[in-house]
Amino acid sequence: MSESTVRCWFVERAFGDRNVVTIVYASADGSRYHQRERSSASLRTGSPVTAAVEIPEDQLEPVDDEETRDRYATEAERTANRYEPDETV
Repeated sequence: MSESTVRCWFVERAFGDRNVVTIVYASADGSRYHQRERSSASLRTGSPVTAAVEIPEDQLEPVDDEETRDRYATEAERTANRYEPDETV
């Protein structure tokens, strides 16, 4: 059985303690998101951060806050208009 996926767009990155970078991808409407943490070293040497990724539906979390949902939708649209899905951001 194949798992259903959702195209999610890069909407946010935050630099934290101990050289950890949090990357957030959200659905086009901003209603669901997926968060990843990577070390800053892996960002330089590992796989690139792309404008969009396909995320299995069961790995997406709901965005409960309306303000965040609107911001994610705006950022997803901006990213989609500016980049091809597999383009590095």
